[in-house]
Amino acid sequence: MTHRVDDMPLPVWLPESGTGPGIVLIQEIFGLDGYLRGIAEKLAALGYVVAVPELFHRFQPGWVGEHDEAGIQKSMEVVGKLDFPLAVQDVVASVAYLRGLPEVTGGVGVLGFCLGGTLAYAAAAGSDPDTAVSFYGSGVPDQIATLDQVSCPILFHFGTEDSFITGYQKVADAVAAHEGAEIALEPAGHAFLNHLAPWYDEEAAGRAWDRTAEFLKRTLPA
Repeated sequence: MTHRVDDMPLPVWLPESGTGPGIVLIQEIFGLDGYLRGIAEKLAALGYVVAVPELFHRFQPGWVGEHDEAGIQKSMEVVGKLDFPLAVQDVVASVAYLRGLPEVTGGVGVLGFCLGGTLAYAAAAGSDPDTAVSFYGSGVPDQIATLDQVSCPILFHFGTEDSFITGYQKVADAVAAHEGAEIALEPAGHAFLNHLAPWYDEEAAGRAWDRTAEFLKRTLPA
């Protein structure tokens, strides 16, 4: 079912029980595509109420990009129009909205991939989700000085062969000095969890998903 936060569509998936803790799931540059819908379903199957804010609603509503070279190029053009601070506000507003839903029992976390990984981190630094998972956010290394503002548990995932992100070691160093922060490094490229993308790595994806499910079970039990 699709809810709305101000003018922003917010599709919501419910677990089989109908209630559970909330997770705001934050998109890659491809929008709410088949991959992201699949992740929402997997999280709902773990017992979570999942909401996906439509971050491009102001300028490219309903955007879904293809995962081939032309689609990636077009998606990069679309994301170039994104006002990052406004997108962080959209994520924070989605967290607040989920907290107010009767179906949400317990806390609300944020989890994002790529663009969404950067936004999940920024939302954790700038507001109060109950837990956060950031997958290969390209903006995270440059923003990692704000890690001391993150008060919730946070898990970072990076691929050590990621040609788009060179600063994961900066994140690892900051995590080592911050209680409640964890980092998982996989010998893989960018977007290794996305089975529709050219960088998919099945083994790395399996390990990262298992680690994420275990982290959520510890920090936001369903």
